[in-house]
Amino acid sequence: MCSYGQARTLGRWRGDWDDGKVIQEPRNARSRRSRAALLRAAREIVERDGVAAATMAAVAERAGVSRRAVYLHFASRGDLVSELFGYVNEVEDIEGRFAAVGDAPDAGTALDEFARAHAHFMARILPVSLAVEREARTDPDAARHWDTAMYWRDATNRALVERLADEGVLADGWTVDTASDMLLALIANGVTATLFDRGWTPDRVGEHMSRLLRAAFLAEPGRNT
Repeated sequence: MCSYGQARTLGRWRGDWDDGKVIQEPRNARSRRSRAALLRAAREIVERDGVAAATMAAVAERAGVSRRAVYLHFASRGDLVSELFGYVNEVEDIEGRFAAVGDAPDAGTALDEFARAHAHFMARILPVSLAVEREARTDPDAARHWDTAMYWRDATNRALVERLADEGVLADGWTVDTASDMLLALIANGVTATLFDRGWTPDRVGEHMSRLLRAAFLAEPGRNT
């Protein structure tokens, strides 16, 4: 994905940007509903059959409209798949789910809130995220979507780690760069999927991820002073 300017603050991360440009929303309610129905159909196809199956014809059929109707809203399949990122984030209320991270009174509490929010958010979006990740190496449209997702994950992680550093509580041995990279690895789809496959609930994942993040990144009392 490309240059998006400064990362948004935690709790205000939304997926309504594409290649650095604000995606223009349809002006009237009927058009917005039609667009949402197409994106919903695309999401269902991607979750069930993968990104490759989400052709313009398949989306039209699932949404019960003509291919021409799809092209009225999306100039290409690439546009459709790219805008699926913002649609999923909006439908699953990413801003609301992560608001407590930005509102946390201190960096340690922000880690806790992040762990919980991420676990519950991934429980909602993991099927589509895994499908996109799997096909990102072979499907250019999936790659574009996945690059956007990773850009914003990294930007959000970095904002969290920078807060630890700014408050003087980033544990010894870490820099903002290395801690951000490690956090990105710890919240990878494969880690979350493994825990869900083992029967862990989002609450349990969030609780133990919080412990892990504190142990890894938060300085012990009296250290770093």
